[in-house]
This record gives sequence, C-alpha cells and structure tokens, in this order.
Amino acid sequence: MFWVYILRSQTTGKYYTGYTSNLKDRLSRHNRGLSKTTRRLKGPWEIVYTECFETKTEALKREIQIKRWKDRKLIEKLIDSK
Repeated sequence: MFWVYILRSQTTGKYYTGYTSNLKDRLSRHNRGLSKTTRRLKGPWEIVYTECFETKTEALKREIQIKRWKDRKLIEKLIDSK
C-alpha cells in the first residue's frame, strides 16, 4: 500500500504533500530534518490528510495532482472533506 499525505507545519501553518509506503517512518524523517524537501522549512510537522492507494504509480499521480493545485484553499477544502 502507498499513501499520499499532506503535512502541516505546527510552527508556520505551511503544507507539504508527498507519498510513501510507510507513513510513520516518513513523518519521523520529516520531523528529524532528514527530508531534503522539508529540511529548510520549520516543523514540527503533523499529518493532516491521507489517501491510500494500491500502487506507487497511483499514489504518485495523486501527489502530482494535489501539488499542481498550488492553492491553499483547495488543499484546505480537501483536508476538511476528510
């Protein structure tokens, strides 16, 4: 199983979208500064949204779709729909 996730910085309120096969480990890596993509952004990070997919390809497609939105309101609407 693969997960698309949205993180929110508890410090800045910024969002980050990604995908993984291990949510717990991925969140830990973000919070320990081991992720190049969120290392320069301020955490700590919390998971605010997830979607589950059977294949990596499906998860990657969804991650790209969400990242293309580039609109905070659309992301927050998705999170609120949970």
